[in-house]
Amino acid sequence: MSDLSPSLADPQKEANEPSSPVARFGPDTPLLMDCGVVLDRWQIAYQTYGELNAAKSNAILVCHALTGDQYVASRNPITGKGGWWTSMIGPGKPVDTERFFVICANVIGGCTGTTGPASTNPTTGKPWGLSFPVVTIRDMVRAQAALIDSLGIETLFCVAGGSMGGMQVLQWAASYPGRVFSALPLATGAKHSAQNIAFHEVGRQAVMADPDWRQGRYLEEGTRPAKGLSVARMGAHITYLSEQALHRKFGRKLQDREAPTFSFDADFQVESYLRHQGLSFVERFDANSYLYVTRAMDYFDLADDHDGVLARAFAGTKTRFCVASFTSDWLFPTADSRAIVHALNAAGASVSFVELESDKGHDAFLLEEPNLFATTRGFIGAAARARGL
Repeated sequence: MSDLSPSLADPQKEANEPSSPVARFGPDTPLLMDCGVVLDRWQIAYQTYGELNAAKSNAILVCHALTGDQYVASRNPITGKGGWWTSMIGPGKPVDTERFFVICANVIGGCTGTTGPASTNPTTGKPWGLSFPVVTIRDMVRAQAALIDSLGIETLFCVAGGSMGGMQVLQWAASYPGRVFSALPLATGAKHSAQNIAFHEVGRQAVMADPDWRQGRYLEEGTRPAKGLSVARMGAHITYLSEQALHRKFGRKLQDREAPTFSFDADFQVESYLRHQGLSFVERFDANSYLYVTRAMDYFDLADDHDGVLARAFAGTKTRFCVASFTSDWLFPTADSRAIVHALNAAGASVSFVELESDKGHDAFLLEEPNLFATTRGFIGAAARARGL
């Protein structure tokens, strides 16, 4: 990292003028949001990999999870680290960029170039902060649809993503069924559980309890709620792992010492690990964006738009689905995926389902999981043959 540091980008500058391509929209293409607000000047930052074929039929949209970004398979300019899904996407990989045109966009409400609370409000010239309208998963998908339109793509060959990205996949299939040939929702659910909302609220309260949060005006006042956001990240990160993974990696091992210090220092390796996760996170992510994006996940309930009947969200769909879960994921357990599959079956959809054996917890979809790679490669390959690609 140290040799890359001098060339790393400023996170605040990236919020408005990202290093990636940007699609900008004006009053002729407003974003109508679920909360009733209309954004008449907004932008969406994205990255692409591979080439769009002449028929524009090989595009795959990858939707990122809670703290992800558009740099799915390329270097992040803020952290200097590689893309967050390079195990899955690239030449010869399950999502083969020599065969498909891959698009990944930062979500609306994010902080890496798509309009969000860290962006400059064009009306005031100041950061939006908490004056930014509250965002939903459907808003994120509407913004992505506008981007896809701007790229001249009518139908997506596949929409894929895990966790919050999986929520977006499901919303795409429900909102734009004629535009999604195949869908790959991983480690996700059709609604956020009460337990998950509770975890998010603890994180939001940690951010808002930091004196440097300044009622969301910290960018204007030159402060940063780093401590609160760090604690929020630490708490959330625990939910992404399994007890088995934590025990295998850390157990009760002490950190750089042979005996307890009888203090509140980070005696255990797991404590040091979580502190590192928290500190590194605040360098790349905006605190207000954390509030907005977690709230979007909390509000997500796909069946609620269809009189509480999830199957109606997929009525008449021609989209091909592959739903996958992991045995050790307690954030989005297999029961959540089964509920999606049951609804798709009730709607008469083409759907395959696999529960993958893994002890890595929720984050397994981001890690080296050969069974996931085989599942993805098989599903995408079969869908490509069905589409004549």
